Amino acid sequence: MADAVAASAPAAGEHKYQFNVSMSCGGCSGAVERVLKKLEGVKSYEVSLDSQTATVIADESLPYEKVLRTIAKTGKKVNSGEADGVEQSVEVPAE
Repeated sequence: MADAVAASAPAAGEHKYQFNVSMSCGGCSGAVERVLKKLEGVKSYEVSLDSQTATVIADESLPYEKVLRTIAKTGKKVNSGEADGVEQSVEVPAE
C-alpha cells in the first residue's frame, strides 16, 4: 500500500533517496511512513510494502544519512540505499 504523498522526480535543489527496507506487514510500512511524515525537509515520499521500498524526495538541506538513520530507528532493516541514483552505504551513522 503506497502512501498518497507520491514521490516523483526531484526538481532542482532537491534530492531523491531510495531505500530497500525489510517490511513484513502493513504495520511495518506504516511505521516507516509515520517517521518520514514527521521528518523536516521531506517534500514527498512513497513507501511500498509490495516492492519493499521507501522513496523520498527531500530538500537539498536534508542529508541521506539523516533519512537513513530515521528509517533505521523504526527497527526495520535497510538492505540498500541510494542518493540521486548513486548507491550509498546503509551503515547507520552515529548521531
